[in-house]
Amino acid sequence: MRIVALAPFGLRPKATLSRRALPMLQAAATRGDDVHVLAPSDLYPADAGSTSVIKQITVEHGPAFGQGSAAMLRSVSWMLKRCLALQPDLVHLFKPKGYGGMALPLIRRLRPKLPIFVDTDDWEGTGGWNDRLDYPRHIKMMIDWQERNLPKLADCVTVASQTLANQVILFGLPTNKLLYLPNGVDLPRRQLPERSLARAQLGLTQDPIILLYSRFWEFPVSDVVAMMVGVLAQIPTAKLLVIGAGEHGEEQQLTLLAQRAGINQALDNRGWSEQSTIDAALAAADIALYPMDDTLLNRAKCSAKLTEQMQAGLPIVAAAVGQVAEYLDQTSAVLVEPSNSGALAQAVIQLLQQPQQRQSLGRVAQARIEKLFNWPAQSQTLLQRYDACYKAQ
Repeated sequence: MRIVALAPFGLRPKATLSRRALPMLQAAATRGDDVHVLAPSDLYPADAGSTSVIKQITVEHGPAFGQGSAAMLRSVSWMLKRCLALQPDLVHLFKPKGYGGMALPLIRRLRPKLPIFVDTDDWEGTGGWNDRLDYPRHIKMMIDWQERNLPKLADCVTVASQTLANQVILFGLPTNKLLYLPNGVDLPRRQLPERSLARAQLGLTQDPIILLYSRFWEFPVSDVVAMMVGVLAQIPTAKLLVIGAGEHGEEQQLTLLAQRAGINQALDNRGWSEQSTIDAALAAADIALYPMDDTLLNRAKCSAKLTEQMQAGLPIVAAAVGQVAEYLDQTSAVLVEPSNSGALAQAVIQLLQQPQQRQSLGRVAQARIEKLFNWPAQSQTLLQRYDACYKAQ
């Protein structure tokens, strides 16, 4: 079978392709199916026109067409023509929006019997990313339409969270066309550096390290500053190691607020980082922090960063919102109510003072994510649905 996947972004800097699409497609590629991913390059023009093979999956980045409406139409045209030229037996669109989302109705019209899958891993329209990003009004209207209507073109819709499952059913998708596939982890697990070597790589001392690995849109950064003020009152040597960058420079706002609060000496803000730095941070940290507000966007999301921290064996303090409560329970993390910096601070203080509890929580979280949410098993489930739809055409 030849499977063509339409990706919303390239391999960098966002993680939808590397952390969700490729693992989902892996079982098909391992079996010997021809799996070809088409990805736009506008977020990372250095990858434009490049083709690579990752674990038997071909990833082809489109040309750099620039910005504006004309460039957008050229990107859609490229994705449509390349998809049809590859003569797929099945198409899987990742995210019901973007260039692939614009091409999909034309693919359905030109190949009416072609099995089509649509994957959704975020609430994209009103109430979700449309409210967070500075898209022009006509683009937001298009995304709203795509999110509501593209799943109806599909033979199967794969969803990353229970909230998104409810969303597509509310939009009119029959339940027999739904496949729940939350984000998982690869097996065997990736080897992280030894703790002392990781700290040396990052230039860290033996002070307690709290890791915040985030894109910052799940919570106000002021909550993190308030949390650290509370922690430092009890544990003055604690440090907050920050990995990641926000859509609107939230990591810079975090630095500014820390300075105003007089705690900038406790903040180690690394910004967007390569995987080697992320791995070192996962190995070096004592605790991982996962704050969230209780919003529709957060309830719908399914965090690959959270699964990564669980597999690293980190003890986690997290707000119990949406999929967090699917991944973690009271035996595998300290769960607190959302938007409560005081509760976060108290939980972090208690964990930093109890090394045995940290070890236990980290061990249980690691075992839980690898047993219940691993990509090898989940990609086999998807492969079975691929086969059923292919045979039924």
